[in-house]
Amino acid sequence: MNEKFDSLLSSVQNDRVKQWASLLDKKYRDRSGQFLIEGVHLVLEALRGTADVTTIVYDTERGIPPELKLERETNDSEATLGLEWVQASRSVMSKCTGTDTPPPVFAILSKLSVDKEALYRKNGLVVVLDGVRDPGNAGTIIRSADAVGADAVILGKGCVDLYNPKTVRSTMGSLFHLPIIEGDLKELLPQAKAKGIKLIGTSLQAKHTCYGYDWTQSTWLLMGSESEGLSPEVRELVDESVIIPMVGQAESLNVAMAATVLLYESLRQRAYNET
Repeated sequence: MNEKFDSLLSSVQNDRVKQWASLLDKKYRDRSGQFLIEGVHLVLEALRGTADVTTIVYDTERGIPPELKLERETNDSEATLGLEWVQASRSVMSKCTGTDTPPPVFAILSKLSVDKEALYRKNGLVVVLDGVRDPGNAGTIIRSADAVGADAVILGKGCVDLYNPKTVRSTMGSLFHLPIIEGDLKELLPQAKAKGIKLIGTSLQAKHTCYGYDWTQSTWLLMGSESEGLSPEVRELVDESVIIPMVGQAESLNVAMAATVLLYESLRQRAYNET
C-alpha cells in the first residue's frame, strides 16, 4: 500500500490522461458511463458511500492527502477493494480538472445507479427540477434535499447535467447520499399523480403560503428554471401552488434559496411540529 508502488503519469499526451480529461465534456461522460470528481472532500464522500470509484489520481509532488491515506490504510469496504491509485504530474492534474490551480486529488467513477422505488415511498418527499440550468443552483438544491432527508431528486430534461463538474462540486458530496434520477417529467409526473402523490409548485399568484400546505403528505416539490419558472406542460400538472411570503423589499429569491425555504418548512412539519 506504499505510494512508491503507484504508477506515475507525467505526460498530458498519455492516452489515459486524454480519456480522463475528456470527461469534462458531457458527450464523453455519456459515452463512457463515467465521470470525474475532484478534491479531498468529494473523494472521501464517494469512498464512504456506495459509489463505484475505479481510480484515484493524486499530485505526485504533494503526495496522498492525509485523510485519504488514512482511508486507504483502514477502509476495507467494497469501495476500496481493487481501487487503482495513480500518481500524476501537476500538468496532468491541471489538464484533467480544467483548472490552472488543480486540486491535490481527483477520482474516476462510474455513473451512479439509482433505485426509482425511492420516488414512491409512503409520505415521501421528492424534489423535481424542471429546466434548472445553473449548476450551482442544481447542486445547492441537491444539498438542501439531502439535508432535510428528502427521498430523491429528479432532474427533468433541460436541466444541467448532474455530472457537470460544477454541479458535482456544488453538491458537496450529497449526490452520493440520495437517489438522483434524470428522467422525462412528462412520464414521471402523471405516474406520481396516479399514485396519489401531490405535485406542488410555486406561484406569485398562489392563494396559500408555503406554511399553509400540509407537507407531511406524499409530495413532489416542483421547481422551475431560474428565468421562466415551471414550463407550461409541467404547470398544467400541478395540484397546488404556494407562495413564499416576503415582507421586505427583495424582488425574489433565486430557485435554490426558494427550494431550501420550502424544504425546511417540510422538515419542520414532519419532524418538529409540536402543535
